[in-house]
Amino acid sequence: MFLKFLRLEFKSFFRGSSLGINLAMKILRLFAILYFMGCLLGGAFVAFFYIKEDMHADPIKIVSKFLLVAWAVDLIIKYMWQEMPTQNIKPFLTLNIPKKTLVNYMFSKTFLSAFSWLNSLFLITFSGIAIFHGYNLVGVFTWLIGVSLLFYLNNFINILFNDNETVVVVIGCIFAAVAGLTYYHIVPVLEYSERFFFNFYERPYFAVISILLFTGLWKICFNHIYKVFYLDEGLEAKKTVGRTENIAFLNKYGAIGTFINNDIKMLRRNKVTKGVLLGSFLFLFYGMLMFSSPVYKTPAMMMVMGLFVTGGFQFLFGQRVPAFDSSYYPLMMTLNVPYKEYIKAKWWLMNIVTAVCMVLAICYAYFGWDIYLTFFAAGIYNIGVNSQFTLWSGAFNKMQIDLNAKEKRFGQKNSFNLKALLLLIPKMLLPMLVFAIVKISLGLTAAVISVAVMGGIGFVLREKIFDIIVKHYKVEKYSTLEAFKNKD
Repeated sequence: MFLKFLRLEFKSFFRGSSLGINLAMKILRLFAILYFMGCLLGGAFVAFFYIKEDMHADPIKIVSKFLLVAWAVDLIIKYMWQEMPTQNIKPFLTLNIPKKTLVNYMFSKTFLSAFSWLNSLFLITFSGIAIFHGYNLVGVFTWLIGVSLLFYLNNFINILFNDNETVVVVIGCIFAAVAGLTYYHIVPVLEYSERFFFNFYERPYFAVISILLFTGLWKICFNHIYKVFYLDEGLEAKKTVGRTENIAFLNKYGAIGTFINNDIKMLRRNKVTKGVLLGSFLFLFYGMLMFSSPVYKTPAMMMVMGLFVTGGFQFLFGQRVPAFDSSYYPLMMTLNVPYKEYIKAKWWLMNIVTAVCMVLAICYAYFGWDIYLTFFAAGIYNIGVNSQFTLWSGAFNKMQIDLNAKEKRFGQKNSFNLKALLLLIPKMLLPMLVFAIVKISLGLTAAVISVAVMGGIGFVLREKIFDIIVKHYKVEKYSTLEAFKNKD
């Protein structure tokens, strides 16, 4: 039965209305997977021989020491990007197929995802090298089985807590607390990790723990999904009672105020937009990376940090305009909607948040006023230039967004566009080059002024740029409508 399901999905892929784009995206994903496969295979050799010959330590012990960190990162990646293939299963629920077969197929398909098996390449290669160099065959085999099954447990954890945001926040706080305790050497978490995972090699019977956990969690997940696996319950979009809200003072600003009002309501009510707000908040801490690596302390990378710290909301929200309105965009285009006012409302909302982020970024002055001044210049550039180029790139984004579903899709076919990629040059590369060159030549003050002046020029010329953006939105209007209407 599983082979029949896979055969049907293969046919649906080649019979779809977007075969060319789907095939192109599959090829790009294949290249990405091959790249990571090469990195992981090569990483296994590098890790083993570096630890053994340069560090003169036991490779299995050292790798076991960091497996807990790898397991946590794997869980985070799967939660962010891996989703269950429920849409492909829905049509089979009306046929005479046992429901338990469908649930088991759905679980099995998650293991075919590259997010699930890529880490196994490192573990299998590393284990093979260890056996070749005289390590105990049984011990290495049980170590491989025990560790692999614990990583595969993340598939089930992701399924159980996929829609429970409260539990996810609690787990995220626990991870952050453990990371802090480890970083400040309060609790030797890495030593505990080494002892636990090395037991799979030193005491082969410990692999039974992983086998029992894997079997038990499969059964728990199966029962959890089986109970709600109906078209009118578990797979139906969740509905809540509507609420009427209005931010009254915005109404006096006409059409722009109305559009901003609607966007604020959208940000507060929907799962995807709540994720945008959370991501924007986390971007405020992006600058902390410069303190963990000397690479980020170069002038160009400091400017990149500033662009992300002050423009997180702008990049996450702006580049998906009008995709956030995809569900009612066709209706909106039948009405007398002033396109320029629609774009300017998005622009004002993004820049208000950017200005707030510039104020909050003053915390970085604790590490040096040169860092904050760099971030401040980046914020002005975001307001004057990047805000408009981000909205411009949104004209080429034809990706549908379901506001009520957690966005976990990676590499959507409609999100890839060469024109949008070209717009990254003025958004990222230009301020990086100008800031780095001027700072090296004339100093920090001149570099800050030069980037700020570019932002000021963009702000002064905003009306002219809005006219160009509106023109491109109108050119892309009908292809955008077709993409938003096509649910395939």
